[in-house]
Amino acid sequence: MKKAIQFGAGNIGRGFLGQLFSQSNFETVFVEVREDLISLINKKGYYKLKILSAKPYEIIIKNIRAVNAKNQEEVNDEIKTADIMSTSVKSENLASVASLICSGMMERAKSKIDEPINLLLCENLPKASEVFRNYLSQRCPSPYKEYVNSHLGLVETIISRMVPPVPDSISTEDPLFVMAEEYNTLFVDKNAFIGEVPDIKGLAAVDNFAAYEQQKLYTYNTGHAVCAYVGYQEGHRYIWEAIRDKKVKQIVRGAMMETGEALIRKYHFKREEQEKFIDGFLLRLDNPALGDTIARVGRDPIRKLSPNERLIGAAKFAEKYGVEPVNLCRGIAAALKFVIEGDKESEKLARYLQDKGIDWVLKEVCHID
Repeated sequence: MKKAIQFGAGNIGRGFLGQLFSQSNFETVFVEVREDLISLINKKGYYKLKILSAKPYEIIIKNIRAVNAKNQEEVNDEIKTADIMSTSVKSENLASVASLICSGMMERAKSKIDEPINLLLCENLPKASEVFRNYLSQRCPSPYKEYVNSHLGLVETIISRMVPPVPDSISTEDPLFVMAEEYNTLFVDKNAFIGEVPDIKGLAAVDNFAAYEQQKLYTYNTGHAVCAYVGYQEGHRYIWEAIRDKKVKQIVRGAMMETGEALIRKYHFKREEQEKFIDGFLLRLDNPALGDTIARVGRDPIRKLSPNERLIGAAKFAEKYGVEPVNLCRGIAAALKFVIEGDKESEKLARYLQDKGIDWVLKEVCHID
């Protein structure tokens, strides 16, 4: 059995990557810092994943172990005999992971292992491979840098699977239990692999990775945000409620069609494929089992209204390719009026509007002249 090392045993690690490795007959070794999770994984040797489809069902993720990230020697031993690695640890923890991997790669070099290994970077971080490569460069001693550069592929990925938080009542009883939607495709940068792309079910290796990154940002992220903000204006609490509102759905689909047309013009996506992608995402939003709230999806509107993000960035992108962003602007207007008690960013945005006015917000937050 081949071996995968997954850095991070959180929701994405267990609820997405763990499934991909399991259904591809890999043993999965989680490298984790939470001792309670480590102990439970090693005690049980499996966990339950509930798929939130129209007819929800559970699958068992087995052939799993865990090692403590604080035990460098154990991590080294796992890296020496691994076939693939992946991370899902949040960007602020990548430097620590780079130290672990650098040490493990040094052990592979000392053992004269010529077989390359690839690392799937499953992080919400622009240019994740460049950031991680820089961390490695800072931490690897000079004699090993050439080996690491030639034997470790840093592969960026696109995480589009929805993995909602598990209710406290369930996680208290079973801390390893995790839930996810049925969609489980992981787009990866085909050209970043060293050696062959591994045979992992759900892995979609694409040549023009930048095109799919923008497709995700300006279709998935844009549609999600517009649904939250317009849905909020219409008085809805959940995403599934909002997307069943004909007015909301029309604006959400319209916004994604505007960016979709720009994507077609820039990257030459096939029109029928882009429309299928949009319609498929609309169906994914209409999933009460996810329990996704307007408040969660809409939080942090100041960041989402920044010039290169999913709203303003999407509208500028559409305009650049000759598409008038009518529905995108409706989404932006709704975002400007989004206020959720307890969300500091939305409360700050409301104060800006009240104290400084809309023109100031458009100029200073959105960078629109």
